[in-house]
Amino acid sequence: MPKSRRAVAWFIDFGLVVALASALATLTFQRIAALVTDVPELATKSGFDLLSSRGDVVDASEDLGGSLWNEAVLYVEQAFGLLVMATFLYQWACLALAGRTVGKGLLGMKVTPARPGRTALRAAVTTTADVAVYAAACVLLIEGQFVLSVLVWAVAVVLFLLNALPVFSPSRRSLADRVAGTTITCLGLSTLAATPPARTSSVSSSAAAGGPRGRSRWS
Repeated sequence: MPKSRRAVAWFIDFGLVVALASALATLTFQRIAALVTDVPELATKSGFDLLSSRGDVVDASEDLGGSLWNEAVLYVEQAFGLLVMATFLYQWACLALAGRTVGKGLLGMKVTPARPGRTALRAAVTTTADVAVYAAACVLLIEGQFVLSVLVWAVAVVLFLLNALPVFSPSRRSLADRVAGTTITCLGLSTLAATPPARTSSVSSSAAAGGPRGRSRWS
């Protein structure tokens, strides 16, 4: 199996993940914009904070800003959580039902064996290496944990390389394949059996050999 085929299949599958991430990002932006532009709710919340702070305008404004920030961060974290969950479900459902993802199907590849336990484990490793750890790093960055976020980003890069680079080895098995005990096979590429050369019959050979002498009898 050519090495480039698995790379192209991965890019197709990851392109679907990127498309989903873009849709979730648009939805999250709209939710945050609605949160900030909801004037009646902001007025009610700021008025309650002002009354509960006993006239301390600075403290009330800080509480309002902190509340809006926390809700915005929650929306972003929910989007990352949905992305990780959707990626796992996509990988698992495709492998369990068809034995291949969209990218692998388009490139004529299949994961074997496609048992439920193995496909779930393979989907979990693939999702972790491709999406989950990066999502965790982004969430930590939003939470203000800069140093920890950088460390998690480094772990994400190492895990991605550990999963991807073995594909170019002679075994062609990624980390997900090794953990789940699966392999990638190609479909529709069976080798044709060599057909033996056509043999001329012995009668035809003898007739051809004795043709001239036979004709000489009648000449």
